[in-house]
Amino acid sequence: MGLSYDKGLTAVADGCHAWMQPDGSWGWSNSGLIQGAGTSLLVDTLFDLEHTREMIAGLEPVLAGHPIEILVNTHSDGDHYFGNEVVAAGGDVEIIASRAAAELMTQENVDSLAALTKADGLTGEFAREIFAPFTFEGITSTGPTRVFEGELTLDVGGRAVELIQVGPAHTPGDTLVHVPDAKVIYTGDIVFVGGTPIVWAGPAERWIAACDRILDMDVDIVVPGHGPVTDKSGVQGVRDYLTYIIDEATKRYHDGMTVDEAIGSIDLGRFSSLPEHGRLAQNVIRVYEALDPGFTGPDRTVVFAKIGELEGFGVVTGGAVR
Repeated sequence: MGLSYDKGLTAVADGCHAWMQPDGSWGWSNSGLIQGAGTSLLVDTLFDLEHTREMIAGLEPVLAGHPIEILVNTHSDGDHYFGNEVVAAGGDVEIIASRAAAELMTQENVDSLAALTKADGLTGEFAREIFAPFTFEGITSTGPTRVFEGELTLDVGGRAVELIQVGPAHTPGDTLVHVPDAKVIYTGDIVFVGGTPIVWAGPAERWIAACDRILDMDVDIVVPGHGPVTDKSGVQGVRDYLTYIIDEATKRYHDGMTVDEAIGSIDLGRFSSLPEHGRLAQNVIRVYEALDPGFTGPDRTVVFAKIGELEGFGVVTGGAVR
């Protein structure tokens, strides 16, 4: 793409920017800024108040005469919305998210993640390791003031910005933010670049459908939820990974393997070098749930422990995935 992957503000097209947070691993998400005449739309906030304040300060050089008046959250994961209260406190800002995302943008969402970092055993050890740079205490969940379903076109200072709900996929309420005149799309976590996708909601086939939708669109620049700015090749990479995991997990399901056996036997092949490879555990669980309506995977504390185990943080005890 010719764009650097440095922390901070990056111009990706006329009136379109990204706020980048290398290395794109757990919690290090990207945000976006879309500008029209005399106004700006912010795509997502960050994982905590400190990092969001840092971003807003870093955006000041391009916000002169273009205040943020709309905030769109692409989904309900905390690293894309926990900083909303910082933006809301700055004035009369309309916050928009899909209805499905809004239903999960609760104080319980904040508190449960904070509790995860205090958990005993491998779950807590792993959560404290990956979330060490972030502070969840003191965050007040600040959800949308406006919700939508399906699609919504916004006028941002005379510029059309299209919101396209593609969840449930990564999460129940994933939304794409498309700027047609710039051929730019902000994907939230529908696209991970240089990291492993994780299917919290699924089914994974819907995520593949979301990738196909982007691939069919007239876009040149893709701002992912995590990782460097890309083009459609980055979208294809996510699609290829998900297709591979679905195929491998489905074969093992039909061979009568348990989820644990399937997770332990899948060779990630060309995807083995991706960071966060332990997310395979959650992804296989979601495939099994899609294949067997009577099967329900373990709660997120056990999943985190399993991911940590796969990434070398110890051995799961008292909570094997069955």
